[in-house]
Amino acid sequence: MPLESCMLVLDNSEYMRNGDYTPTRFQAQAQAVSAVFSAKTDSNPESAVGLMTMAGKSPSLLVTPTNDIGKLLSALNKANIGGVSDMTTAIQVAQLALKHRENKNQRQRVVVFVGSPLDDSKDELVKLGKRLRKNNVFIDVVTFGDEGMGNDEKLNALVDAAGGGESHLVSVPPGPHLLSDVIMQSPILFDPERAGAGGSGGGGGGDGEDGMMGMDDFETNDPELAMAIRLSMQEAQERAERDRAATTNTASEVAAIPEEPPVPLDPEQGKQGGLTASMTAPLSNANDKRIPGAPGDDYEDEDMEGDDDEEEALLARAMALSRGEDFEADISMEYDEEDDEDEEAAIARAIAMSLEENKEDKEDKDKPSS
Repeated sequence: MPLESCMLVLDNSEYMRNGDYTPTRFQAQAQAVSAVFSAKTDSNPESAVGLMTMAGKSPSLLVTPTNDIGKLLSALNKANIGGVSDMTTAIQVAQLALKHRENKNQRQRVVVFVGSPLDDSKDELVKLGKRLRKNNVFIDVVTFGDEGMGNDEKLNALVDAAGGGESHLVSVPPGPHLLSDVIMQSPILFDPERAGAGGSGGGGGGDGEDGMMGMDDFETNDPELAMAIRLSMQEAQERAERDRAATTNTASEVAAIPEEPPVPLDPEQGKQGGLTASMTAPLSNANDKRIPGAPGDDYEDEDMEGDDDEEEALLARAMALSRGEDFEADISMEYDEEDDEDEEAAIARAIAMSLEENKEDKEDKDKPSS
């Protein structure tokens, strides 16, 4: 709802004593005055609402446009019921009050409550409507009661002459409903076309509209703010969709790249421990950089000692084979040489003993016989 300076024109004629609206016609208007003031000032704190009556001895200006609800209600209590309505004069006085508003940036609007027959002719009301349009003053008319509804043709001509796009005519038949509730749901305070689909008719606005929770309240109070919020939410949704699409494309490209097996840390170590297959296999956990069974793990310390001994034996055999020698023969030779040493020592001892025996025998032979 834009920034406005609004004049409320009440019907305080004798017809307002009727009780076909809860609690009376005049009290129903009083409740509507409070509802309109709250709607205008809540949507824009700088908006102002004034109040006047159009019956009695003459139309009376009770309070000029203000944003003080206390001042407005105090002026409402001064209104008296009596006399015949003079709608044309009352609207002219309201237009004059709007002309002297303090904030010239405020749009001008007159809201008229009609619950009694009008003496004004259709031509006079058309002429009044053209004057309002010339001065950029919009008008909303609320008719209620059987007497007021007999004026629909005249009031339609007034609204059309003043600018049917921004001016409205609302008819409220008698019933248990409150006058203020009907006005709150009417184009005077709530425009379904500006609110978009899913307004008061409850038709819904599709999936995009459903995602914008609480937008109806914004659009009811301030269509311009609602449009800004809607555009911002749409831009955020578009950015989210673009980011999601980019993420999906990147993931597909990464998935298409073949995974290369990790390079062994030391090929020789893999051969020594028989770990070549395990080192070239894909890692089960990308975050664990250790290769199962690789040197440095605690559980491999004991096995490595046995592997070293076995490695030395294999290397010795390989060197022997490369020289064309029989590895097993060399080993047996070592043991034969050791055995030869023992045999030589035994032979030496045997020779020494034999020499001693021979020497003794010779001595015995050389002795003369007695």
